[in-house]
Amino acid sequence: MINRGFVIRKSVVGVLVVAGWLIGSQTASAQESGKEIFQQRCAACHSIGGGRLVGPDLKGVNDKRPEDWLLKFIKSSEKLVKSGDKTAAALFEEFNKMPMPDQALSDNQIKKVLAHIKETGGSAAAGKETAALPPQAAAPVAEAQPGEIQLGQDLFEGKVRFANRGPSCNACHHVTSDALLGGGVLASELTLVFSRMGRQGVSAILGNTPFPVMQAAYAGKEFSDKEINALVGFLQHVDKEHARQMPKEWGWRMFSTGAGGVVVLLGIFSLAGRRRKKRCVNQDIYDRQVKSE
Repeated sequence: MINRGFVIRKSVVGVLVVAGWLIGSQTASAQESGKEIFQQRCAACHSIGGGRLVGPDLKGVNDKRPEDWLLKFIKSSEKLVKSGDKTAAALFEEFNKMPMPDQALSDNQIKKVLAHIKETGGSAAAGKETAALPPQAAAPVAEAQPGEIQLGQDLFEGKVRFANRGPSCNACHHVTSDALLGGGVLASELTLVFSRMGRQGVSAILGNTPFPVMQAAYAGKEFSDKEINALVGFLQHVDKEHARQMPKEWGWRMFSTGAGGVVVLLGIFSLAGRRRKKRCVNQDIYDRQVKSE
């Protein structure tokens, strides 16, 4: 028989272990600085005074929006858009209808991040002198090399496995390219992602995977620098060449091909049936028996 006292003691120990882990996690979270949280959760898409990446430059954001609005927006920008908030909706439109992923951060953690932004970037007023300077000419975007583009295509399509065994990109994403059969529809279409985000933005996304689904898919399976450069080069090439690509409706093409094959087979069977004798088989047997008698 099972010792009930042993089971109870084991259950109590398990509860204490879980409770200790939770307390330790909360303590670790409480000890995180605003800078550490920003680097882990925000730096892939935002800079502080470095210009726009995937999302807007956050320098001076504390002066542009009230704190309670920032707390709501950071926790769930999409929820705020759906609530009818005009400011959130305007940002949603400005950044190509790409909502910022929901952030599982406490109010205290968000306030630490906002304090870090304020300390690092200062206020909007402090940046007036910098804003008054003439903008520097943007550096020309370097073209990817053919070998790099091909590697990026093979990685995207899954013909070459990632070094850390992560899933291929086309499992969730699609790009319009004559060189590819197609891709998934579980995530954003990436044909023009290079135009929207640029090399720096795409590289930041691949290097830090800020989106929850990507985080789950590539946990412990991060891309190497070589793989990131190859994928960015491939997406740059796809973006540049997309106007020359023929639209591919592969589902309808496969259906049409299958239907055409069925029609051809039916035609063959029909011709073969016409060549058969129209007389009854039993009549032929009867005639042979009569002659044999």
